[in-house]
Amino acid sequence: MKHWKPKVLALIFVIFAGYVLFNHMNLNPLYPESAFMYCVLFTAVFLVFTLDSIGRFVVVSSGSARSVEFVRSAHFRRWPLVTLAVLWGLFFAVSIGSSVLFQVRAYRTQMPELTEMDFAADFDTVNTDQLPIVDEDMARKLADKKLGERPSLGSQVVLGEPTLQQVDGQLLWAVPTQHSGFFKWLTNMGGSPGYVTVSATNPQDVAYVEDYRIKYQPGAYLWQDLFFYTRFTAAPFTGITDYSFELDDTGRPFWVITTYRNLRGFALPEATGAIVLDCETGESTRYTIDELPAWVDRVQPENFIITQLNNQGEYVHGYLNFSDRDKFRTSEGSALLYNDGNCYLYTGLTSVGGDQSSIGLVMVDMVTKEPRLYRISGATESAAQRSAEGAVQQYGYTAAFPLVVNLNGLPTYFMTLKDNEGLIKQYAYVSVQDYQTVGVGDTIQDARLDYDKALSASPGGQDVGSTNTDLSTVTGTVARIGSEFSTSGTTYYLVLDEHPNQLFTIQGSLSNELALTREGDRVQLTAYLQDGGSQEAASFDNLEFTQK
Repeated sequence: MKHWKPKVLALIFVIFAGYVLFNHMNLNPLYPESAFMYCVLFTAVFLVFTLDSIGRFVVVSSGSARSVEFVRSAHFRRWPLVTLAVLWGLFFAVSIGSSVLFQVRAYRTQMPELTEMDFAADFDTVNTDQLPIVDEDMARKLADKKLGERPSLGSQVVLGEPTLQQVDGQLLWAVPTQHSGFFKWLTNMGGSPGYVTVSATNPQDVAYVEDYRIKYQPGAYLWQDLFFYTRFTAAPFTGITDYSFELDDTGRPFWVITTYRNLRGFALPEATGAIVLDCETGESTRYTIDELPAWVDRVQPENFIITQLNNQGEYVHGYLNFSDRDKFRTSEGSALLYNDGNCYLYTGLTSVGGDQSSIGLVMVDMVTKEPRLYRISGATESAAQRSAEGAVQQYGYTAAFPLVVNLNGLPTYFMTLKDNEGLIKQYAYVSVQDYQTVGVGDTIQDARLDYDKALSASPGGQDVGSTNTDLSTVTGTVARIGSEFSTSGTTYYLVLDEHPNQLFTIQGSLSNELALTREGDRVQLTAYLQDGGSQEAASFDNLEFTQK
């Protein structure tokens, strides 16, 4: 071997190793970025070994001028170039063969067929006390404020990405602390101290938890970098993406990192499970989707779900559907919401080339990828936002991305209205089926009352929707009564002797008589009666009091 070849080969492998380590490269050639890397590596090594048989560079002198020319070897062989051509040809063949041009059915069917569900029957009736009014931006600001209460911490750490999750039945944002720089990491290699939790339903409920250290984290250095550590200890030959910071039911922090594989060549990534990594100890366990612990709320990457939904709508009748027949796409924006204890990605569906109308709402389970379609014609989220902003245009408030809630069988958008500083000033309800029906108020309860009035005044009155939404008058004797105070006001809970299986929820702003009501009092209220469960009252009157 020529004396220069070992040096060149050593340099090539040093560059290759550095590239792999620096970019946390997947070592499996079945993934496109890895396949390309191996093609480049093999090309470089192959040329080193075969350059002599192809030719050599020589310096040619012509008078005072010199130039470098490539002189083909007298022992020229074609097989080195043919081998490289086959290698690169295979790479491009797999890449092209993975495209939608050849895999249109796989692109269309990667997302399972949408199962149509009845909104009123399947979607939990909302309890207005449990509406998630704190979004990601507000959670970050509240967590940063809590961190600022400890000056010694503020100079050492910064906050990571908030993650919405349900912990022991409570909906909250969990925000990890992270090192603020290299030297802070160097002096605190045991990990950054703890995390912050922010209640999604009560902006006053913010807590700093310092019992745990976040040793492995995104943006750390060397072996403590989350992706570096995960790649080379748990998944050297597996696709990994989309990490989320989650707490188990005891409050212990973990990183949940999605694993995936490509279904067709280099295309159609599909989540296969997750690596659950302890933030403090680095211990990790790899799970398939069926084996995941019950406290893990999300595995499916949001961009995977949105892409697959759009592919299903785009190729509903194949690749050559130039008339756009039956095509649909997701609306702009999406959100996470919880229904019956499960986490879903929610977004609307609209017709391709359509206006601001929605053809339905889709919710996809963030663990199993089970899709549910609620075929409700109405306004898109952006149209509902503009409608809510128009109701308070004199203030210039901005509407947050809305959530869909079930108000006594009616699909309704709920959103907060913020000022320029990102502070919540008001709340709004907008009917999905008629976005001109809007209710706003300074509290959630006031917005609900205003929305009820708007529904009553709408052309369809209370007959809008697929279930009974007529106000019923109920008279009875109080069996039990209790109250709960929150930042949005006082909520009373009432059970009547005549309706023992129904819990009536009554906002304190409805009547001053609620504070004086006792067991045994005769009362009259109006509510949208359903079969059992919790019913929210629209009015209340204690019949024991004659003076109003």
